[in-house]
Amino acid sequence: MQGKVEICGVNTAELPVLKSAETKTLLERARAGDRQAREKLIAGNLRLVLSVVQRFSGRGESMDDLFQVGVIGLIKAVDAFDLTQGVQFSTYGVPMIAGELRRFLRDHSALRVSRSMRDTAYRVLQAKEKLLASTGREPSVEALSAETGIARPEIVFAMDAICEPVSLYEPVFGDGGESACIMDQIGDTKNGDEQWLEQIALEEAVSRLSSRERRILALRFYDGRTQTEVAREIGISQAQVSRLEKGAIGRIKQELGA
Repeated sequence: MQGKVEICGVNTAELPVLKSAETKTLLERARAGDRQAREKLIAGNLRLVLSVVQRFSGRGESMDDLFQVGVIGLIKAVDAFDLTQGVQFSTYGVPMIAGELRRFLRDHSALRVSRSMRDTAYRVLQAKEKLLASTGREPSVEALSAETGIARPEIVFAMDAICEPVSLYEPVFGDGGESACIMDQIGDTKNGDEQWLEQIALEEAVSRLSSRERRILALRFYDGRTQTEVAREIGISQAQVSRLEKGAIGRIKQELGA
């Protein structure tokens, strides 16, 4: 999405960021029926939608469509958020937005296969029927290649392309209660939902810091500078760097509920 400024007519470079206190106040007003506060709350969290949508890019759907679906998830999160639970709105909103996007992708995941690939597959299927009728057994890929003159890898790719895709939500078995899905059998410890949802929440928390606090954290934890080196570069004392760093980390932990 790099270089794309507008999504659905929204200038992403100018999306506002609400402070935690502002968000809480707007949530209270929205819960009391203040529609203006609700609209301001939605507008102030569009950057959150953008953060989640970026994780779903490259799946064949336009970013405009994904952004609109993400906004629907945001609206549902705003309307359903419970202030008494003691969690940050972003912590609750990110999974809601992601869930809405997953449902959309699941329901609009028709596999697009090129015409040339389909033509190849149909030629292979015709040859397969012919050989099956003449030999009485399932022909091998080598036999299909010899019959059609199509290279073996092309046959494999074409036949895979026309196979009906299986949903990750397809039930594989059940014991009388809830069925287990294919997704339940797949694990990814490096790129799971929990990891990138935490990353989004962290980015949101960091975005609420002042520019000087963000610079201090970047120099300290990305560049590996000492507090003395950071103080020298920014032009403040080492004690001030230590105080600002500690305060920034404390607010991030508070945002994440740690």
